[in-house]
Amino acid sequence: MTKVLICDDDQVVHESLMIYLKNEGFECVSAYDGEEGLKMIEALNPTFIILDIMMPKMNGLDVCKEVRKTKNTPIIMLTAKGEEIDRIIGLELGADDYIVKPFSPREVVARIKAVGRRLQEMSGTQEDMALTYGDLVISLKKYQVTYKGQVIISTPKEVEILYLLSENKGQVFSREQILNRVWGYDYYGDNRTVDTHIKRIRAKLPKEDCGWELHSVYGVGYKFEVIK
Repeated sequence: MTKVLICDDDQVVHESLMIYLKNEGFECVSAYDGEEGLKMIEALNPTFIILDIMMPKMNGLDVCKEVRKTKNTPIIMLTAKGEEIDRIIGLELGADDYIVKPFSPREVVARIKAVGRRLQEMSGTQEDMALTYGDLVISLKKYQVTYKGQVIISTPKEVEILYLLSENKGQVFSREQILNRVWGYDYYGDNRTVDTHIKRIRAKLPKEDCGWELHSVYGVGYKFEVIK
């Protein structure tokens, strides 16, 4: 059963989300501050994490940062209206998406279901979808990136972006095209999300001369380029 951790200090948020999530067959668990949330993530290993930014003891950004050291669990961050800088920081730290408060519980359910469908389709319907470029291996079957045999901790969206670009090496993708291919029609954000994910991917990839690079095309978008 899909387990969703709701980490928010507002009881109303828990009650409203639980009604809709349980009606869809999801199991829900609750945490009311960042420290409690982090402990429950380690103990319960939820399928999805809904994470508020402003919480007592430990804020959502710090929780996200800690989770991303070891896990690629999909994270949807909850942000107050107008907290644009927090949304960008959240994405840079590894959040997969964000929802602005006040929100409709139906929207949260729709996004979780969309992410779940995509993960199932990408990892469960193909026998082998791994791409190899020298010591770099990108596997959608495992949702995993490795370099020289070492796993590079990556979020599902980071894996999908890197796979999309490397599968179509040399082809330039605009931000809008990446959003459409990776997030699909269910995405409600803007194309700066792509930039923050690309920035995170680059920070994780090796800096040495590997025979390939993730290249920016000014004014257009990004491409995965194999260097002769």
